[in-house]
Amino acid sequence: MNPQTILRQATGLNLTKAVAERAMASRMERLGVAEREAYLAALSQEELTQLVELVVVPESWLFRDPVAFQAAVIHVKAILSGADEGRIARILSVPCAGGEEPYSMAMALSDAGVPPQRYTIDAWDISPACVARAQAGVYGRNAFRSDDLRFRERHFTRVGENEEYGIDDALRNKVRFRQGSLFALDAGSLPRYDIIFCRNLLIYFDKPTTQDAATRLSALLADDGLLFAGYAEVPAFCQHGFAPLQFPRAFGLKKEGAAAPDTPASAAARMAVTHARRATTARTPATAKPPATSRPAAPAATATKAATTAAATTTTTVPAPAATTAALLEQARKLADQGHFEEAASACQTCLAQAPDAADAYFILGLLDEQAGQQAKAEQHWRRCIYLRPDHYEALCHLALLAEHNGDPAAAALKARAARVYQRQQPS
Repeated sequence: MNPQTILRQATGLNLTKAVAERAMASRMERLGVAEREAYLAALSQEELTQLVELVVVPESWLFRDPVAFQAAVIHVKAILSGADEGRIARILSVPCAGGEEPYSMAMALSDAGVPPQRYTIDAWDISPACVARAQAGVYGRNAFRSDDLRFRERHFTRVGENEEYGIDDALRNKVRFRQGSLFALDAGSLPRYDIIFCRNLLIYFDKPTTQDAATRLSALLADDGLLFAGYAEVPAFCQHGFAPLQFPRAFGLKKEGAAAPDTPASAAARMAVTHARRATTARTPATAKPPATSRPAAPAATATKAATTAAATTTTTVPAPAATTAALLEQARKLADQGHFEEAASACQTCLAQAPDAADAYFILGLLDEQAGQQAKAEQHWRRCIYLRPDHYEALCHLALLAEHNGDPAAAALKARAARVYQRQQPS
């Protein structure tokens, strides 16, 4: 058996032959083994673990995609409200990387005043090194990327001479870490979870593994539970039994057919999200009333990170062309979030009329096409996007998912390309 197959069976990751061979060569050099056949014949579980460590991507940070934690807290408070004291909210993070995600959830619940005895948090990761780091709960500067670091003042203590911080013991003890993969979780022996975080994992899977992962997560999730995914993974989950939530930028899903959370807390959440977005992005004029139907928000609400970061404010009466382009992109995203798809497309076309090389406008148009079921047009727009910006991670992910759905063998190459872009874009 070759290392590519061995690693795929162990992790589910759709690795290229080059990546698998490079990992094996590194381990052989470390062990002083010259013959690959000898290495593979003597491959123990312990050595397989070391091999896996070389191919996993344990990149995360505290309060990554913060709206997801807001939505999760609101759901937890809603299910505990009015319930007897024995009702406990159960939360799962898989994979948990270095613990940044489950600790963020624990901090969010603490800040929201949820009593610690009313919830549990389980966290799994295939990497023993990640689990060990998570259990230690000590983080350097790279884990604190938020503009608002007040949570660090509330929940962390500086450790030693280096710029490292340890999380409070009370929160550290609330998270139960275990080593293992999603495919090692036995739904029959575990509780059903009210909240599951499984983010930026499916983008590395092939089509059968993606379906297997979605099925396993569905079995672990309570019927009224919420699943939070990476922004590029929402379409894949929607192909396998899930439906998106109307929480802009939460990248949340529920089981298909399950009633959407509709409580006073949900309305408060949407208001809080709207307020936060207005405080951090350029204001744009309202153009239409909300739609009368309850049609889910467009995928643009879940995958326009690049368009969001392009938004800018200006104090001049006549904005500069670059600011106007950014404002139009932000307007398009907001219109799509509100369900005004035609107006969003019009804003994109206006943007392209003054800036033909605006890759993000093509990306948003592709999302709108996808929402309308026009897959061929979506593909054309996303391909135009990566022509203009070859490292557009979100467009590459969507093209990969679309190619996979169509049985196109190019899906693997697109996923590998997206993975390389992702790794390059992470801070060193």
